[in-house]
Amino acid sequence: MEFPEQIKQQSCMDCLSGQSLGFEIRMAFQPIIDWSLQDIIGYEALVRGPEGQGAGWVFEQINDSNKYYFDQACRVKAIETASKLGLKKLLSINFLPNAVYNPETCIRATIEAGDLFGFDITQIMFEVTEGEQITDQIKLKRIFESYAKRGFITAIDDFGSGYAGLAWLTSLRPAVLKLDMGLIRDIDKDSVKQAVLKGILTVCCELGTKVLAEGVESKAELDYLVASGIHWYQGYYFAKPQLEKLLIHSEINGWR
Repeated sequence: MEFPEQIKQQSCMDCLSGQSLGFEIRMAFQPIIDWSLQDIIGYEALVRGPEGQGAGWVFEQINDSNKYYFDQACRVKAIETASKLGLKKLLSINFLPNAVYNPETCIRATIEAGDLFGFDITQIMFEVTEGEQITDQIKLKRIFESYAKRGFITAIDDFGSGYAGLAWLTSLRPAVLKLDMGLIRDIDKDSVKQAVLKGILTVCCELGTKVLAEGVESKAELDYLVASGIHWYQGYYFAKPQLEKLLIHSEINGWR
């Protein structure tokens, strides 16, 4: 898709205005846990509507004409909100690869927002969901390489749920791989899922990719995953996302 020049020159303040989308967005934050350190190492920013509506409501408003604006607005709003909340740890932001027409140009608003709000962009992790069908995998690889070169952390989200597999992982070589909650659910008593996890962990070890298990909902799941050697986690077992709030250590469930 070709974009007009006014879109290419969009600044981070344009992204914050909400005018290009036609509605405002807000951000909720879910803690990312390092179990080995027994600490919160960061937060994932999750888009919400103007009245706190869930991501499903927001995505109903997104189409091909505003997808680019939406992708940029989410990045900038996440940085703005995280900075106002005093976040000094990892900030994980989802992006839409099919909305990125040029990696370097799309990074511009992110860097501007980091400068404007005083947020260290090397603390940003960009996640691409495996559930979104990628129209150009070579382009996505170029995006990942460009982001890594700029100092951003790269991640594949929802791995095991969508269109790709281990070949995609070995091609993109992300810094972090987030396991889909469908794989995590009841993994402590599902031998097939356990075998799949073992294969993924073997490949990630060879690539030097950090594994994060998301969607953890029970102690039994956590115990199995910890025994498998995974250190990073997200899920309702620990905490639900909070609108415009960063939960602190004492507000997290499940510490040993």
